[in-house]
Amino acid sequence: MTSFRAWLCTLKVYTQPASWRMLALGFSAGLPLLLVLGTLSFWLREAGIDRTTIGYLSWVGLAYAFKWVWAPLVDRLPLPGLTRRLGRRRSWLLLSQLLIAAGLLGMASQNPQLALTPMVWSALVVAFGSATQDIALDAYRIESASMQEQAALAATYQTGYRLAMIWAGAGVLWVATLAQGEQLGYAVRAWQVAYSVMAACMVVGIVTVLLSPEPQPRPLPPSRSVQEWLHSALVAPFADFIARYRWQAALVLGLIAVYRISDVVMGIMANPFYVDMGYTKAQVAAVTKIYGVLMTLLGAFVGGAMAMRWGVMRVLMLGALLSASSNLLFAWLAAQAPTTVGLTLVVSADNLAGGIASAAFIAYLSSLTNVQYSATQYALFSSMMLLAPKWLAGFSGQFVDAYGYSPFFISTAALGLPVLVLVALAARVPTVPAE
Repeated sequence: MTSFRAWLCTLKVYTQPASWRMLALGFSAGLPLLLVLGTLSFWLREAGIDRTTIGYLSWVGLAYAFKWVWAPLVDRLPLPGLTRRLGRRRSWLLLSQLLIAAGLLGMASQNPQLALTPMVWSALVVAFGSATQDIALDAYRIESASMQEQAALAATYQTGYRLAMIWAGAGVLWVATLAQGEQLGYAVRAWQVAYSVMAACMVVGIVTVLLSPEPQPRPLPPSRSVQEWLHSALVAPFADFIARYRWQAALVLGLIAVYRISDVVMGIMANPFYVDMGYTKAQVAAVTKIYGVLMTLLGAFVGGAMAMRWGVMRVLMLGALLSASSNLLFAWLAAQAPTTVGLTLVVSADNLAGGIASAAFIAYLSSLTNVQYSATQYALFSSMMLLAPKWLAGFSGQFVDAYGYSPFFISTAALGLPVLVLVALAARVPTVPAE
């Protein structure tokens, strides 16, 4: 009974206002990602774009991997007319959300069969706005609660994020299906209507930002020159991390760089795989975009609770093992006739593993961050998490064209083996608090 009450007390953190705000802001953060990567690859494949090109176009996602470049500006630069009214974090959140909405409307006006370049530029605007929103939102989350509550906030953030992925995955397919009506084959107008609806949905994040409180502002030391400002904005956040962890910083950064490599590399070819296997839009929407995402939410809550009870590093190891292993199930699925049951089982296992891994990983990254440089340092960590995987994922279509889907999925599982070693080594590195 005592243990049961302890768990209930732990779970009460999910009812706090900060958790509910993070739920809505997580929705705003999760909406753009699939629309420039996963769902877009479905659209492009249906339009007849080859898999190698789709793989290369996934490099649009590298905007997330380089967000550390402009993160210092988000961390410190005030926005004229906005920062004075909304505060440092909320002003950047609002600007980034408006950029995302504009980029999605740009994508909605294109036909990739006629010209792919305008689509790419519009997708880049969405990716840049989304990456900027991530920078400001991570800082907002870290500054809004104590370190003990970060795992719970990460779980509610992921809940909103995954709900948005349901809408940006299944929702966009449903809207496109309704807009297509009785027309057979590829219908560009249906996709254009669907993406216009997604742009309108950014109002969820915009309203939340306008109604949310700004975290307690942390005073920044005055800069007497441009050189001093650049040093405090660009150099100091990175120097702080190196000074705290010294030579062990290389080990920590190495783990961050490859922790999600199995999932990211595999994910680019998931939607082309569903199309080529003959799964219908209805099957993909119901199983991968709804049921699968719900399993991710379950994994996120379980992972967040386990991290609070048992420690982040143990759950980080479990998540790494499960994420790599679940890719082998896709190799099995590639050799089967397309069935809803098989797709459901594989997607459920994969997404449950991903949810557990993500909750633990976000909590781990948050523990490494100095709140004085929260936006810049977290952006550095989350950028490193994507840089190598996104670059490697760009060749995924070429690999599938050459060797097939089963060898591809097995190879992505093997990519996760070095991660287990790095987690074991990183578990011996104590967290060094900021002075």
